[in-house]
Amino acid sequence: MKKIVIVSVLTSIVLIGVILSYVGNIIGDDMVNILSVLAAIVILGLTVGVGLKYVNQMKNDKAGGELADENWDGIGEYKNNIPVGWGVSFIGTIIFFIWYLLAGYPVWSFSQIGQYNEEVKEYNKKFEEKHKNMTKEELQDMGESIFLVNCAPCHGVTADGMGGKAADLTKRISAESVKYVIEHGSNIGLVGEGIAMPDRNGLFNTNTGAPLTDEEIETVAQYVANGFVGKKGAEIFAGTCAACHGPDGKGQPFVAPNIRNFTPELVQAVLEHGKKGAIGTMPSFRVEDLRLTETQQKAVGTYISNLSSEE
Repeated sequence: MKKIVIVSVLTSIVLIGVILSYVGNIIGDDMVNILSVLAAIVILGLTVGVGLKYVNQMKNDKAGGELADENWDGIGEYKNNIPVGWGVSFIGTIIFFIWYLLAGYPVWSFSQIGQYNEEVKEYNKKFEEKHKNMTKEELQDMGESIFLVNCAPCHGVTADGMGGKAADLTKRISAESVKYVIEHGSNIGLVGEGIAMPDRNGLFNTNTGAPLTDEEIETVAQYVANGFVGKKGAEIFAGTCAACHGPDGKGQPFVAPNIRNFTPELVQAVLEHGKKGAIGTMPSFRVEDLRLTETQQKAVGTYISNLSSEE
């Protein structure tokens, strides 16, 4: 037995030397690498020791002890206690597992995604500081670049919505979008602030004293989408929509958004909160989701508002 212990110790020392000579320069102070090397050394040492022990046992030990009651075709098993080494190793493994997760290298202390997110947040701080006093022209140029990367895949490089796949941003709103909002309301929160717009059940035409009819919805939708042209549409708009959106459709602060053309604030609100519309649902591009910073949202808003601005 002494000979086995001596051989195991010597073998472990040799293995330690070989492993350290091979990886010593690349371990550094990374706890994961250090623990991995230590675990490898322990496993190799135990493997050699246990292997030598059982080779010696097979050579010298003789069967003995009390047989279990069960047998299979005359082949029985002895009743043996759990080997001390196995029991110690099993308990030690559990203790090491608990220590590793809770103290040695807590599972919540690091992740590659977490490290990436922290790096992005740090970069965003520097970005915001660098571009905090941009001119309108600079914002527009930045907005165009951001639009081509983040928005063009859905809205198209010319922002025309690619044949209805997404909203046409070259004009403020389509008749289909107006009808959808009237039918279903809008939960964007009026430029991110205030209350949401109700659906058709909460909209009344003061000219008739009744809810909007399907014909009136179609008429006012065409009126808004076609640049606020048409006498009948103007009457319905004045009796239903103007109270919140203003007589000219340019909205009122903290009440309702501009529906004549895009404003940077409205675009920022959509980027921040996302929007469900007639075509589909647009996801948010919040800085909390590591998408667009406040400055980048403002730049995109400036660019898009310029696309749909009236001459």
